[in-house]
Amino acid sequence: MSKPSKLYLIVLFTLLLSLTACQTASPTPTATVAPTAEPTAEPTAEPTVEAADAPQTLRLATTTSTDDSGLLDAILPVFEEEFNVTVDVIAVGTGQALELGRNGDVDVVLVHDRAREDAFVAEGHGVARFDVMYNDFIIVGPEADPAGIADSATAVEAFTTIAGAEAVFVSRGDDSGTHGREKSIWALAEIEPAGDWYQSTGQGMGEVLTIANEQQAYTLADRGTYLSRLGENFELVILVEGDDSLLNPYGVIPVNPEKNDSINGPLAEQFVNWLTSVETQELIAGFTINGEPLFFPDSETYRAAQE
Repeated sequence: MSKPSKLYLIVLFTLLLSLTACQTASPTPTATVAPTAEPTAEPTAEPTVEAADAPQTLRLATTTSTDDSGLLDAILPVFEEEFNVTVDVIAVGTGQALELGRNGDVDVVLVHDRAREDAFVAEGHGVARFDVMYNDFIIVGPEADPAGIADSATAVEAFTTIAGAEAVFVSRGDDSGTHGREKSIWALAEIEPAGDWYQSTGQGMGEVLTIANEQQAYTLADRGTYLSRLGENFELVILVEGDDSLLNPYGVIPVNPEKNDSINGPLAEQFVNWLTSVETQELIAGFTINGEPLFFPDSETYRAAQE
């Protein structure tokens, strides 16, 4: 057999190279067009049920005597449920309550010191003052009455007798409405109380009654808080009452919303309208302990309804 020619070998080698290159070369990929994404509509922002039903908060500064009496616990749940509101009660003395209003830290105040209430409104801190209710102050002490004040015709006479006997007298001493009334009676008696017999505590009405009871001492109290404390182990009795100087009116004042943006003026107005309404005034009249009312309704709306 004859050997292949050189030309034949060259051609064969060239064909083999071409075939190898075709097998190893990567095929050109076919471009794939991704499908166009459908535009997604923006979800409509709707408040959740929780957000829609979230209650507003009303900040109420009031006196310890109002709070200690139990009245607020009896009537405020009605307001909260009817208007979907949470009432944040700050119970302090009248002076402190009005100071919270001056600072714009509360929406409304419910207090009992008419002169300071009128000044609060006149100075622009409050929108207006509205009558709510009244009760009275009483002078209480041990049943034995060691100073002999039970026959006093007036509060001034009783205070004069207590000071003369240096009988222990427990004062709130907290710039509250009750403390303010006590100071006015001492001033009318022209007495500056001082000495071991006179104890200024800086405490609320409930605490003062506890201290006076423990020491069998005298004190000035609002009738509502006193009645709420009657029961086992409480022995103080009412010794002086009925004097005109002991009348104790309460007023409600919406704080001026121009003080700052945190004051909820509309909610404060709603609360005042509710508190002075005939329906709520009747709730106040119906709040009793052992059948005895602690407060007497006195709003303008209520008085008009009685005519």
